[in-house]
This record gives sequence, structure tokens and C-alpha cells, in this order.
Amino acid sequence: MPIRLQENMPVLQKLELENIFVMSEQRANSQDIRQLKIAIVNIMPKKEQTELQLLRLLSNTALQVEVTFLRLVTHQYKNVTSDYLNQYYKPFSDIRAQKFDGLIITGAPVENLEFEQVDYWEELSEIMAWSKTHVTSALYLCWAAQAGLYYHYGIQKYPLPEKLSGIYQHYVTTANAELTRGFDDVFFAPHSRYTGIHADDVRRTDGIDILAESREAGPYIVASRDGRQIFVNGHPEYDVGTLASEYWRDLGKGLHPAVPQNYFPGNDPSSAPAMKWKAHSNLLFANWLNYFVYQITPYEL
Repeated sequence: MPIRLQENMPVLQKLELENIFVMSEQRANSQDIRQLKIAIVNIMPKKEQTELQLLRLLSNTALQVEVTFLRLVTHQYKNVTSDYLNQYYKPFSDIRAQKFDGLIITGAPVENLEFEQVDYWEELSEIMAWSKTHVTSALYLCWAAQAGLYYHYGIQKYPLPEKLSGIYQHYVTTANAELTRGFDDVFFAPHSRYTGIHADDVRRTDGIDILAESREAGPYIVASRDGRQIFVNGHPEYDVGTLASEYWRDLGKGLHPAVPQNYFPGNDPSSAPAMKWKAHSNLLFANWLNYFVYQITPYEL
């Protein structure tokens, strides 16, 4: 079903080239149906790349979705123009009084900072507080998952000995959970981060459960029992080439990164990687939209 976007948003043409149904605002307004309203706080450096990745996943259900991208006014964006942000992203103040069916907060390259040292932490905390009363369900990705677990439950993140980068095997740990319904017993997911969380810290915390984890990468999907907060400690939205571009970027900066694990065939960076996680990423987003947004949210927001 279609994604509803602003008429002239640059990502629109790329989505249409991939045969993803994007509906104009004019056509959407003429239909007697209420779209699910999803807000996205996109803090990833490459804005358009992340827009594409998330919109692909949100479009792969029978539900009609209206997306609003949010910008953080307390953050200095380096890889996108202010004109682009002002045209296609709204400040939180513009939507504070509104209610949304779902909220997505992306990762950000700030893992090595303490949460309170992040320049936009106060504003992000305000959004997370607002989500408890104005959003049916919030989905946190990678660094945002760690930030959300810290904000809502006081769970600390820990530095890793080296960057965790690659494609790792995961397994479902909670039987019959709706969020992982249809998952294989063992599935793959991408990770790219310098910090992690301890499974024991999560298990000692009331009200949340680990739904899937990895022996190498640790807890992957953590969810509150009421479904209001979903924490995905990885990057299910990544394209097949995202880890490769990050590896070559870091190599060009002289950082001497390790080759992403289980990613390049034969561990050879000159070989093209294969996509191993698309099906489960689509299923994760579809289950979230269906069971924790669409079936829960009121018709009149």
C-alpha cells in the first residue's frame, strides 16, 4: 500500500523507480480512509539514504502510511542543507500538540558520548516523554534503542572492545511474541556500533523482555510488555551496501576498521556482499505496524 509524502520530496522519484507506491497528498485527501500517521526522527548522517531505507520497509504492508519527518533544532546537521531540512522536515514544536500512531527514532553516530553529552539530548528526551502520551507505539533503532532504554528504564550502555560491524546470526528468545511472529528460529541482522547493552541488565528490569538476541551481538529486540516501546539494537533498515560504504569511508579516514564480519564473501572487501536480512527486516516492520500500531491505535487520534 502507498506511502504518503510531500509532492516534491527528492526521495519520491527513487521510490517510484523501485515500484513503491507513493501517493500524492491530493489523491490521499480524496480517499475516505485514515492513514496511519508515523513520525520519524532521522538523526542518521545520510538523510536521503535513511529516508529510502525506512520508507521501503514502511511501504511493504497493506496499510496506508502518512510520514512526517522531524528535525532536532538543537542539533547542528553537517551532511544536509538547512534548506532541505526546512522544506521536508518539521521541528518538534510544529507537531507537539498532535497525536501519532507510530514514532521511529533512528540511530546516530554518537555512541562514544555519554547520553547527556549529546548536544540534542534534552530535546530528544522531550520527544521521548511526549511519545508516552501522544504516540501509540515507538520504534527505536540502534543508538536510539540504547538511548530509549536508558531514558525509559535506566539501562546503561557499555563500550565494546572494538566496533561491532557485520551480519550476525540471531535467534528468537520469547515464544509466540507478536513482534517476531513468522521469524525463523535463526535469522540475520546487521550491526554497526561501538557500544552495547548487557542482557542481564534487561532481564533484571521489570516490564520489558528480550524477544531476540545474538551470541555475538547481544540483545537485538527488546520490547515493553504493553508494546508502547520497541527497541531494536541494530540496523534492520540497512541496504546491502551500507556496511561496505561505512567500511570504505572509515578506511579513507585512516581509522583502520576491521572488515565487517560475515558480510563480504570470503571476507574479501573487493567482493560484492549478499543480502541476508531483507525478509526479516520487512517482517519486523510489518509486525510492528500491524500488531502494535494498526490494531491498537484509536481511529480518532
